[in-house]
Amino acid sequence: MKTHVIIVAGGSGTRFGGLIPKQFLPLAGLPVLMRTIDAFAALGGEIIVALPQAHQATWQQLCRQHGYHVPHHVVAGGDTRFHSVKHALDSITAMDPGDLVAVHDGVRPMVSRDLITRVLEAARQGGGAIPVVPVTDSIRQLDGSGGNHPVVRSSLRAVQTPQCFHLDALKQAYSLPASDTVTDDAMQYERLGRSVTLVDGDPRNIKITGPADLAIAEMLINHG
Repeated sequence: MKTHVIIVAGGSGTRFGGLIPKQFLPLAGLPVLMRTIDAFAALGGEIIVALPQAHQATWQQLCRQHGYHVPHHVVAGGDTRFHSVKHALDSITAMDPGDLVAVHDGVRPMVSRDLITRVLEAARQGGGAIPVVPVTDSIRQLDGSGGNHPVVRSSLRAVQTPQCFHLDALKQAYSLPASDTVTDDAMQYERLGRSVTLVDGDPRNIKITGPADLAIAEMLINHG
């Protein structure tokens, strides 16, 4: 029984006001994507990075520049996240019954070993598991008539990654067609009629989408 890790790294740098894809931006001396891969390296399983074809030469150059030799292999990312994950899943041909797969955002470099382990264990027992954190902001929902109303936030959770599943089940889920209403792996998995287990996430497991997130991640690294 093995663990496979799919890291989806298809972002751009537009929110940073530059041309550098955000997964390549420096974070405490290393590109963000390297720090994300490092978080999973100790698992000892296969690491697959789904990266747009146009970014692969840059990634190879960065690996040479930083002397980066953590084992992983790269597959071409698709036009959407769905297709990137599907390409990565299709690249897994050597699998055993009970194998697990973790799908993680390439720009969540602060994920902890503890969180990874807890989500994988929950998936091992229940088939599929995702980390979630409470919603702290007040939330309002827009309605079709142009109005809006408050939503009780105590019943809401924000979803993080890694999202973990039995590999054979997630492969089956991704054999179904893409849907515009499906935004993550858990929703695709649920199309099989299965449910996911919610695991307490980590507020430090931030997704880097703008300059402020990068600054927070750097502070967390520098101050432990």
